[in-house]
Amino acid sequence: MTALAILLLAGGTYAFRVCGPVLHRRVVLPARVRWAASVSASVLLCALAATSAVSTGHAFAGWARPAGVLVGGVLAVRGAPFLVTVVAAVVTTAVLRLLGVP
Repeated sequence: MTALAILLLAGGTYAFRVCGPVLHRRVVLPARVRWAASVSASVLLCALAATSAVSTGHAFAGWARPAGVLVGGVLAVRGAPFLVTVVAAVVTTAVLRLLGVP
């Protein structure tokens, strides 16, 4: 029974992935739908980052982690290199925790 479920899910995943290249020229989405899909992906990513930054398990993560995420976000928006952004976020969080900020 488990092997059948795995095969069905694998086949469905493959079919779903093949639909993009096959239907790319046949289906034309309106500009508003393409814009909404792009914006919804950005909103979902921001919500995931915010949830991860603010909570750990079911509790508040403290102020150091959201501060590090904020520093990383500001640097990313300003166009800083990825490595600089990540290192600055990590250093900010580490320094705040070293100073006793939870």
